[in-house]
Amino acid sequence: MLLGNAKIATIDKTSDGDRFSYCMRNNGAVAIKDDMIVWVGDADAIPAEYKDPAKFPYHDLEGRLITPGLIDCHTHVVHGGNRAVEFEMRLEGAGYEEITRAGGGIVSTVTATREADVDQLLKSALPRVDALLAEGVCVIEVKSGYGLDRETELNMLRAARAIEKHRAVRIKTTFLGAHATPAEFKGEPDRYIDEVCIPTLRAAHAEGLVDAVDGFCEGIAFNTDQIARVFDVARELSIPVKLHAEQLSNIGGTKLAASYGALSIDHVEYANEDDAKAMAASGSVAVLLPGAFYTLHETQLPPIEAFRKHGVPMAVATDCNPGTSPLMSILLTMNMSCTFFRLTPEEALVGVTAHAARALGLNDTGQVKAGMRADLAIWDVSHPAELSYRIGFNPLFDRIFGGVSIKS
Repeated sequence: MLLGNAKIATIDKTSDGDRFSYCMRNNGAVAIKDDMIVWVGDADAIPAEYKDPAKFPYHDLEGRLITPGLIDCHTHVVHGGNRAVEFEMRLEGAGYEEITRAGGGIVSTVTATREADVDQLLKSALPRVDALLAEGVCVIEVKSGYGLDRETELNMLRAARAIEKHRAVRIKTTFLGAHATPAEFKGEPDRYIDEVCIPTLRAAHAEGLVDAVDGFCEGIAFNTDQIARVFDVARELSIPVKLHAEQLSNIGGTKLAASYGALSIDHVEYANEDDAKAMAASGSVAVLLPGAFYTLHETQLPPIEAFRKHGVPMAVATDCNPGTSPLMSILLTMNMSCTFFRLTPEEALVGVTAHAARALGLNDTGQVKAGMRADLAIWDVSHPAELSYRIGFNPLFDRIFGGVSIKS
Protein backbone atom coordinates (compact mmCIF):
# COMPACT_ATOMS: atom_id res chain seq x y z
CA MET A 1 0.00 0.00 0.00
CA LEU A 2 0.92 3.65 -0.35
CA LEU A 3 -0.11 5.97 2.47
CA GLY A 4 -0.19 9.62 1.44
CA ASN A 5 -1.35 13.10 2.41
CA ALA A 6 -0.12 12.46 5.93
CA LYS A 7 1.90 14.04 8.67
CA ILE A 8 4.64 11.63 9.75
CA ALA A 9 6.57 11.56 13.02
CA THR A 10 9.37 9.32 11.77
CA ILE A 11 11.17 9.26 15.17
CA ASP A 12 14.80 9.60 14.16
CA LYS A 13 18.06 11.00 15.47
CA THR A 14 18.61 14.75 15.37
CA SER A 15 21.17 16.11 12.91
CA ASP A 16 23.88 16.02 15.56
CA GLY A 17 22.97 12.43 16.43
CA ASP A 18 22.55 13.40 20.08
CA ARG A 19 18.95 12.32 20.64
CA PHE A 20 15.76 11.16 18.96
CA SER A 21 13.08 13.66 17.95
CA TYR A 22 9.76 13.74 16.10
CA CYS A 23 11.54 14.50 12.78
CA MET A 24 8.22 15.62 11.31
CA ARG A 25 7.21 15.43 7.66
CA ASN A 26 4.13 17.59 7.27
CA ASN A 27 3.11 16.33 3.82
CA GLY A 28 4.55 12.86 3.68
CA ALA A 29 3.98 9.40 2.28
CA VAL A 30 4.92 5.83 3.21
CA ALA A 31 5.20 2.91 0.80
CA ILE A 32 4.72 -0.58 2.23
CA LYS A 33 5.48 -3.89 0.53
CA ASP A 34 4.53 -7.12 2.28
CA ASP A 35 5.42 -6.50 5.95
CA MET A 36 8.13 -3.89 5.38
CA ILE A 37 8.38 -0.15 4.88
CA VAL A 38 10.16 0.34 1.56
CA TRP A 39 10.09 4.12 1.21
CA VAL A 40 9.33 7.23 3.30
CA GLY A 41 9.45 10.76 1.99
CA ASP A 42 7.63 13.88 0.91
CA ALA A 43 4.37 13.40 -0.96
CA ASP A 44 5.64 15.37 -3.96
CA ALA A 45 8.66 13.07 -4.33
CA ILE A 46 7.06 9.63 -4.45
CA PRO A 47 9.09 7.35 -6.79
CA ALA A 48 7.24 6.21 -9.89
CA GLU A 49 7.41 2.54 -8.88
CA TYR A 50 5.16 3.24 -5.88
CA LYS A 51 2.56 5.20 -7.85
CA ASP A 52 1.15 2.13 -9.63
CA PRO A 53 -2.25 1.64 -7.92
CA ALA A 54 -2.37 -1.98 -9.05
CA LYS A 55 0.73 -2.74 -7.01
CA PHE A 56 0.49 -0.08 -4.32
CA PRO A 57 -3.15 0.87 -3.61
CA TYR A 58 -3.25 4.50 -2.49
CA HIS A 59 -4.75 5.53 0.86
CA ASP A 60 -5.39 9.24 1.36
CA LEU A 61 -4.95 9.89 5.08
CA GLU A 62 -6.40 13.40 4.84
CA GLY A 63 -3.68 14.98 6.95
CA ARG A 64 -3.71 12.42 9.76
CA LEU A 65 -0.58 11.64 11.77
CA ILE A 66 1.50 8.50 11.26
CA THR A 67 3.80 7.30 14.05
CA PRO A 68 5.59 4.02 14.58
CA GLY A 69 3.37 1.40 16.17
CA LEU A 70 3.66 1.83 19.92
CA ILE A 71 5.62 -0.60 22.12
CA ASP A 72 4.80 -1.54 25.71
CA CYS A 73 8.18 -2.81 26.90
CA HIS A 74 7.30 -3.78 30.49
CA THR A 75 4.11 -5.67 31.34
CA HIS A 76 2.79 -8.52 33.47
CA VAL A 77 -0.40 -9.03 31.45
CA VAL A 78 -0.40 -12.82 31.96
CA HIS A 79 -1.58 -13.65 35.49
CA GLY A 80 -4.50 -15.13 37.37
CA GLY A 81 -7.12 -13.23 39.34
CA ASN A 82 -7.09 -9.57 40.35
CA ARG A 83 -6.61 -7.54 43.50
CA ALA A 84 -9.60 -5.21 43.41
CA VAL A 85 -10.71 -6.25 46.91
CA GLU A 86 -7.23 -5.47 48.23
CA PHE A 87 -7.47 -2.05 46.55
CA GLU A 88 -10.75 -1.45 48.35
CA MET A 89 -9.32 -2.65 51.68
CA ARG A 90 -6.41 -0.20 51.41
CA LEU A 91 -8.78 2.68 50.77
CA GLU A 92 -10.77 1.67 53.84
CA GLY A 93 -7.63 1.89 55.98
CA ALA A 94 -6.26 -1.66 56.02
CA GLY A 95 -2.51 -1.96 56.34
CA TYR A 96 -0.12 -4.28 54.53
CA GLU A 97 -0.12 -6.91 57.32
CA GLU A 98 -3.92 -7.02 57.51
CA ILE A 99 -4.18 -7.42 53.75
CA THR A 100 -1.55 -10.16 53.79
CA ARG A 101 -3.33 -12.05 56.60
CA ALA A 102 -6.50 -11.88 54.51
CA GLY A 103 -4.67 -13.58 51.66
CA GLY A 104 -3.92 -10.41 49.71
CA GLY A 105 -0.76 -9.07 48.14
CA ILE A 106 1.37 -11.06 45.75
CA VAL A 107 0.32 -14.26 47.56
CA SER A 108 -3.20 -13.91 46.17
CA THR A 109 -1.92 -13.46 42.62
CA VAL A 110 0.44 -16.43 42.96
CA THR A 111 -2.41 -18.58 44.25
CA ALA A 112 -4.77 -17.56 41.44
CA THR A 113 -2.06 -17.98 38.80
CA ARG A 114 -1.13 -21.46 40.03
CA GLU A 115 -4.79 -22.48 39.87
CA ALA A 116 -5.08 -21.48 36.18
CA ASP A 117 -3.95 -23.58 33.23
CA VAL A 118 -2.42 -22.20 30.03
CA ASP A 119 -5.77 -21.70 28.32
CA GLN A 120 -7.22 -19.88 31.32
CA LEU A 121 -4.16 -17.64 31.60
CA LEU A 122 -4.39 -16.83 27.90
CA LYS A 123 -8.12 -16.12 28.07
CA SER A 124 -7.71 -13.71 30.98
CA ALA A 125 -4.76 -11.94 29.33
CA LEU A 126 -6.43 -11.26 25.97
CA PRO A 127 -8.73 -8.43 27.15
CA ARG A 128 -5.72 -6.66 28.61
CA VAL A 129 -3.85 -7.16 25.34
CA ASP A 130 -6.86 -5.87 23.41
CA ALA A 131 -6.89 -2.66 25.47
CA LEU A 132 -3.27 -2.00 24.49
CA LEU A 133 -3.80 -2.85 20.82
CA ALA A 134 -6.76 -0.46 20.69
CA GLU A 135 -4.31 2.36 21.48
CA GLY A 136 -1.88 1.58 18.68
CA VAL A 137 0.43 -0.93 20.40
CA CYS A 138 2.15 -3.42 18.10
CA VAL A 139 4.73 -4.98 20.45
CA ILE A 140 4.19 -6.13 24.05
CA GLU A 141 6.74 -7.52 26.47
CA VAL A 142 5.22 -10.11 28.83
CA LYS A 143 6.90 -11.31 32.04
CA SER A 144 6.40 -14.42 34.10
CA GLY A 145 6.90 -14.13 37.87
CA TYR A 146 3.54 -14.93 39.44
CA GLY A 147 3.99 -18.70 39.43
CA LEU A 148 7.18 -19.03 41.46
CA ASP A 149 7.19 -22.75 40.81
CA ARG A 150 8.44 -24.61 37.76
CA GLU A 151 5.20 -25.56 36.04
CA THR A 152 3.33 -22.29 36.60
CA GLU A 153 6.27 -20.16 35.46
CA LEU A 154 6.44 -22.27 32.29
CA ASN A 155 2.68 -22.01 31.82
CA MET A 156 2.82 -18.23 32.06
CA LEU A 157 5.46 -18.12 29.32
CA ARG A 158 3.51 -20.62 27.20
CA ALA A 159 0.40 -18.45 27.51
CA ALA A 160 2.41 -15.36 26.57
CA ARG A 161 3.80 -17.07 23.47
CA ALA A 162 0.26 -18.14 22.50
CA ILE A 163 -1.00 -14.53 22.37
CA GLU A 164 0.54 -14.10 18.91
CA LYS A 165 -1.67 -16.93 17.61
CA HIS A 166 -4.80 -15.07 18.67
CA ARG A 167 -3.95 -11.42 18.10
CA ALA A 168 -2.03 -9.35 15.54
CA VAL A 169 0.78 -8.38 17.90
CA ARG A 170 4.41 -9.20 18.52
CA ILE A 171 5.20 -10.68 21.93
CA LYS A 172 8.58 -10.66 23.67
CA THR A 173 8.75 -12.97 26.69
CA THR A 174 10.77 -12.35 29.84
CA PHE A 175 11.51 -14.92 32.56
CA LEU A 176 10.98 -13.26 35.95
CA GLY A 177 11.41 -16.23 38.26
CA ALA A 178 13.38 -14.00 40.64
CA HIS A 179 10.31 -11.87 41.38
CA ALA A 180 9.56 -12.90 44.96
CA THR A 181 10.18 -15.77 47.37
CA PRO A 182 7.07 -17.99 47.51
CA ALA A 183 5.48 -18.93 50.83
CA GLU A 184 6.88 -22.45 50.78
CA PHE A 185 10.42 -20.98 50.73
CA LYS A 186 9.76 -18.23 53.29
CA GLY A 187 13.05 -17.07 54.78
CA GLU A 188 15.04 -19.15 52.27
CA PRO A 189 15.50 -17.01 49.16
CA ASP A 190 18.86 -18.59 48.30
CA ARG A 191 17.35 -22.07 48.30
CA TYR A 192 14.50 -20.82 46.11
CA ILE A 193 16.96 -19.32 43.61
CA ASP A 194 19.02 -22.51 43.46
CA GLU A 195 16.26 -25.13 43.57
CA VAL A 196 13.44 -23.46 41.62
CA CYS A 197 14.38 -20.26 39.81
CA ILE A 198 17.55 -21.34 38.03
CA PRO A 199 16.36 -24.86 37.07
CA THR A 200 13.11 -23.34 35.74
CA LEU A 201 15.07 -20.81 33.70
CA ARG A 202 17.02 -23.66 32.10
CA ALA A 203 13.80 -25.54 31.37
CA ALA A 204 12.12 -22.46 29.88
CA HIS A 205 15.14 -21.78 27.68
CA ALA A 206 15.19 -25.40 26.50
CA GLU A 207 11.54 -25.01 25.47
CA GLY A 208 12.26 -21.79 23.56
CA LEU A 209 10.15 -19.65 25.86
CA VAL A 210 12.62 -16.96 26.94
CA ASP A 211 13.66 -13.79 25.12
CA ALA A 212 15.13 -12.10 28.22
CA VAL A 213 15.72 -12.69 31.94
CA ASP A 214 14.58 -10.26 34.62
CA GLY A 215 14.66 -10.03 38.41
CA PHE A 216 13.44 -7.83 41.25
CA CYS A 217 16.43 -6.43 43.11
CA GLU A 218 15.05 -4.78 46.23
CA GLY A 219 15.07 -5.13 50.00
CA ILE A 220 11.71 -6.91 49.89
CA ALA A 221 12.81 -9.24 47.09
CA PHE A 222 16.37 -10.35 46.15
CA ASN A 223 19.79 -8.89 46.78
CA THR A 224 22.52 -8.30 44.22
CA ASP A 225 24.34 -11.57 44.94
CA GLN A 226 21.17 -13.58 44.37
CA ILE A 227 20.34 -11.74 41.17
CA ALA A 228 23.92 -12.17 39.95
CA ARG A 229 23.57 -15.96 40.22
CA VAL A 230 20.51 -15.82 37.94
CA PHE A 231 22.25 -13.44 35.53
CA ASP A 232 25.29 -15.74 35.36
CA VAL A 233 23.04 -18.51 34.07
CA ALA A 234 21.41 -16.12 31.60
CA ARG A 235 24.86 -15.18 30.32
CA GLU A 236 25.77 -18.86 30.02
CA LEU A 237 22.61 -19.40 27.94
CA SER A 238 23.25 -16.23 25.87
CA ILE A 239 20.00 -14.61 27.03
CA PRO A 240 19.97 -10.81 27.54
CA VAL A 241 19.03 -9.48 30.97
CA LYS A 242 17.02 -6.62 32.45
CA LEU A 243 16.17 -5.72 36.02
CA HIS A 244 13.57 -4.16 38.30
CA ALA A 245 15.87 -1.97 40.41
CA GLU A 246 15.92 1.03 42.71
CA GLN A 247 12.14 1.25 42.92
CA LEU A 248 11.86 1.55 46.71
CA SER A 249 15.48 2.01 47.78
CA ASN A 250 18.99 1.85 46.36
CA ILE A 251 20.78 -1.44 47.03
CA GLY A 252 23.01 -1.49 43.96
CA GLY A 253 20.80 -3.22 41.43
CA THR A 254 21.33 -0.65 38.70
CA LYS A 255 25.11 -0.94 38.76
CA LEU A 256 24.86 -4.73 38.87
CA ALA A 257 22.56 -4.82 35.84
CA ALA A 258 24.75 -2.34 33.97
CA SER A 259 27.78 -4.55 34.63
CA TYR A 260 25.96 -7.34 32.76
CA GLY A 261 25.12 -5.01 29.85
CA ALA A 262 21.40 -5.12 30.68
CA LEU A 263 18.98 -4.21 27.92
CA SER A 264 17.01 -2.15 30.41
CA ILE A 265 16.82 -1.21 34.06
CA ASP A 266 13.27 -0.50 35.14
CA HIS A 267 11.59 1.72 37.77
CA VAL A 268 14.86 3.42 38.91
CA GLU A 269 13.18 6.02 41.13
CA TYR A 270 16.04 5.77 43.65
CA ALA A 271 18.83 5.65 41.07
CA ASN A 272 21.46 8.36 41.38
CA GLU A 273 23.93 10.10 39.09
CA ASP A 274 26.52 7.34 39.45
CA ASP A 275 23.84 4.87 38.39
CA ALA A 276 23.06 7.07 35.39
CA LYS A 277 26.74 7.07 34.43
CA ALA A 278 26.85 3.28 34.69
CA MET A 279 23.75 2.98 32.49
CA ALA A 280 25.19 5.35 29.92
CA ALA A 281 28.40 3.30 29.77
CA SER A 282 26.50 0.01 29.36
CA GLY A 283 23.92 1.37 26.92
CA SER A 284 21.08 0.23 29.17
CA VAL A 285 17.66 1.86 28.75
CA ALA A 286 15.92 3.40 31.77
CA VAL A 287 12.33 2.16 31.65
CA LEU A 288 10.06 4.59 33.51
CA LEU A 289 6.87 3.19 35.03
CA PRO A 290 4.60 6.02 36.15
CA GLY A 291 1.65 3.69 36.74
CA ALA A 292 3.35 2.08 39.73
CA PHE A 293 4.51 5.49 40.95
CA TYR A 294 0.88 6.66 40.84
CA THR A 295 -0.68 3.55 42.38
CA LEU A 296 1.79 3.37 45.28
CA HIS A 297 1.58 7.13 45.97
CA GLU A 298 5.34 7.40 45.59
CA THR A 299 7.14 10.73 45.91
CA GLN A 300 10.70 9.83 44.90
CA LEU A 301 11.15 10.85 41.25
CA PRO A 302 13.53 9.08 38.87
CA PRO A 303 16.70 11.13 38.17
CA ILE A 304 15.44 12.43 34.82
CA GLU A 305 17.96 15.26 34.60
CA ALA A 306 20.85 12.88 35.27
CA PHE A 307 19.55 10.56 32.53
CA ARG A 308 19.37 13.50 30.13
CA LYS A 309 22.79 14.79 31.15
CA HIS A 310 24.49 11.44 30.56
CA GLY A 311 22.49 10.43 27.49
CA VAL A 312 20.64 7.51 29.04
CA PRO A 313 17.74 6.52 26.72
CA MET A 314 14.39 6.61 28.53
CA ALA A 315 11.54 4.28 27.65
CA VAL A 316 8.02 4.44 29.08
CA ALA A 317 5.77 1.45 29.81
CA THR A 318 2.53 0.57 31.60
CA ASP A 319 3.92 -2.07 34.01
CA CYS A 320 0.42 -3.55 33.65
CA ASN A 321 0.08 -5.86 36.66
CA PRO A 322 -2.65 -6.81 39.17
CA GLY A 323 -1.15 -5.16 42.23
CA THR A 324 0.97 -2.05 41.80
CA SER A 325 0.00 -0.87 38.32
CA PRO A 326 -3.38 -2.11 37.06
CA LEU A 327 -2.91 0.15 34.06
CA MET A 328 -3.84 -0.90 30.53
CA SER A 329 -3.54 2.40 28.65
CA ILE A 330 -0.28 3.30 26.94
CA LEU A 331 -1.65 6.76 26.14
CA LEU A 332 -2.45 7.49 29.78
CA THR A 333 1.02 6.18 30.65
CA MET A 334 2.53 8.74 28.27
CA ASN A 335 0.52 11.50 29.93
CA MET A 336 1.62 10.30 33.38
CA SER A 337 5.27 10.29 32.33
CA CYS A 338 4.93 13.94 31.36
CA THR A 339 2.81 14.99 34.33
CA PHE A 340 4.67 13.12 37.10
CA PHE A 341 8.19 12.80 35.70
CA ARG A 342 8.27 15.98 33.57
CA LEU A 343 9.18 14.24 30.34
CA THR A 344 8.38 16.25 27.25
CA PRO A 345 5.70 14.84 24.92
CA GLU A 346 8.50 14.19 22.44
CA GLU A 347 10.44 12.17 25.02
CA ALA A 348 7.25 10.27 25.89
CA LEU A 349 6.61 9.30 22.26
CA VAL A 350 10.23 8.29 21.74
CA GLY A 351 9.88 6.36 25.00
CA VAL A 352 7.11 4.14 23.61
CA THR A 353 8.72 3.74 20.17
CA ALA A 354 12.47 3.90 19.47
CA HIS A 355 13.68 3.64 23.07
CA ALA A 356 11.13 0.96 23.93
CA ALA A 357 12.36 -1.07 20.97
CA ARG A 358 15.91 -0.76 22.26
CA ALA A 359 14.78 -1.89 25.72
CA LEU A 360 13.62 -5.13 24.08
CA GLY A 361 16.70 -5.54 21.90
CA LEU A 362 14.70 -4.88 18.72
CA ASN A 363 16.27 -3.05 15.78
CA ASP A 364 13.53 -3.48 13.18
CA THR A 365 10.77 -1.39 14.72
CA GLY A 366 10.16 1.85 16.61
CA GLN A 367 10.79 4.19 13.67
CA VAL A 368 9.09 5.05 10.38
CA LYS A 369 11.88 4.43 7.89
CA ALA A 370 12.72 2.15 4.99
CA GLY A 371 13.84 -1.28 6.12
CA MET A 372 11.70 -1.28 9.27
CA ARG A 373 8.69 -3.53 9.86
CA ALA A 374 5.47 -1.94 8.71
CA ASP A 375 4.08 -1.53 12.23
CA LEU A 376 2.39 1.85 12.28
CA ALA A 377 -0.25 3.82 14.16
CA ILE A 378 -2.41 6.39 12.37
CA TRP A 379 -4.00 9.06 14.52
CA ASP A 380 -6.76 11.64 14.20
CA VAL A 381 -4.54 14.38 15.62
CA SER A 382 -2.69 17.32 14.13
CA HIS A 383 0.46 17.13 16.28
CA PRO A 384 2.14 14.26 18.14
CA ALA A 385 2.08 16.19 21.43
CA GLU A 386 -1.67 15.51 21.52
CA LEU A 387 -0.96 11.84 22.26
CA SER A 388 0.47 12.82 25.66
CA TYR A 389 -1.69 15.87 26.25
CA ARG A 390 -5.18 14.37 26.31
CA ILE A 391 -6.48 12.26 29.21
CA GLY A 392 -8.91 9.40 28.64
CA PHE A 393 -9.13 10.04 24.90
CA ASN A 394 -8.10 7.61 22.18
CA PRO A 395 -7.60 9.21 18.74
CA LEU A 396 -6.40 6.02 16.97
CA PHE A 397 -7.69 5.91 13.39
CA ASP A 398 -5.92 2.75 12.24
CA ARG A 399 -3.24 0.31 13.35
CA ILE A 400 -1.07 -1.33 10.73
CA PHE A 401 0.69 -4.49 11.87
CA GLY A 402 3.12 -6.20 9.54
CA GLY A 403 1.72 -4.25 6.59
CA VAL A 404 -1.91 -5.19 7.33
CA SER A 405 -4.45 -2.56 8.34
CA ILE A 406 -6.87 -3.46 11.12
CA LYS A 407 -9.51 -1.42 9.25
CA SER A 408 -9.12 -3.42 6.04
